[in-house]
Amino acid sequence: MWDFIVSMMPYALAFTAPMLVTALGGLFSERSGVVNIGLEGLMIVGSFTTALFINQFYAGNDSIIWIGILLGGVAGCAFSLLHAYASINLKADQVISGTAINLLAPAVTIFLARTLTGSQNISIVKGVSRFDAPVLSNIPVIGPLFFSKMYLTTFIVLGLVILTWYIVFKTSFGLRLRACGEHPQAAESMGINVYKMRYIGVLASGFLAGLGGAIIIVTTSNEFNGSVAGLGFLALAALIFGKWNPWSVLFASFFFGFMKTLGQLALINDTLKSLEIPMEFYNALPYVMTLVALMIFSRNIVGPKAAGEPYDKGKR
Repeated sequence: MWDFIVSMMPYALAFTAPMLVTALGGLFSERSGVVNIGLEGLMIVGSFTTALFINQFYAGNDSIIWIGILLGGVAGCAFSLLHAYASINLKADQVISGTAINLLAPAVTIFLARTLTGSQNISIVKGVSRFDAPVLSNIPVIGPLFFSKMYLTTFIVLGLVILTWYIVFKTSFGLRLRACGEHPQAAESMGINVYKMRYIGVLASGFLAGLGGAIIIVTTSNEFNGSVAGLGFLALAALIFGKWNPWSVLFASFFFGFMKTLGQLALINDTLKSLEIPMEFYNALPYVMTLVALMIFSRNIVGPKAAGEPYDKGKR
């Protein structure tokens, strides 16, 4: 059993990383007062951009991989401008706008993939390699679990958790951002530009969601196919389950990542196959657990008060 858990943990953390960084993006957006359910679509844009760049320019230089990851974030940020403009300037329904992003992103990226490469699938020759963390991987128990066969991107995402917590809760910028999500009229009366802060929140969510899509390509997938297997929606669930707090979102993302990994390993693991449980059960498991978790804890979950409400300067 221990060997099974040890072998499973690197995969669980690999699934957790893109989900976690995307959920952090959603945190910035919703803390500013803009609901962004278009995280799935923004991840698809990021994964497409990264796959296309690495496919076209990789020739043995690993720096191309990291540039591709960064470009994935930039592409997600640019695409999120559509959601920001519709939600903030046009005061459109934020749920409808986010849904439009989720529908538009796969259609646009698949069209571009077919136009530029002749196929909707874009493969990359090489992604980010696994490694054992020096010294840390030798620690009993936790070393094999958390520091062996790891991707560098996982540690980068954990660093982003710390950075997000510091920015949102320990800086004046974070205070202004949270004020816009709780009571934008009061924030405006104190001289805070609510429109600007909400734009920053949405663009940050786009960048981090695009980064999440890019991480999928260079770690667990290595091929763009117009989908990120629902990780964007799981990231949204992790954000809600984590009550818009970076540390809670970290644990929620790991929980859903673990469930997602269990579903994937059921296809190849002999122990799970021997249980003779239908594969459909394992595939549905992360989403079922999402519903169960939200039903159990939803009563105690209270989001930013102004999230989802278009800002109206005349409203008091």
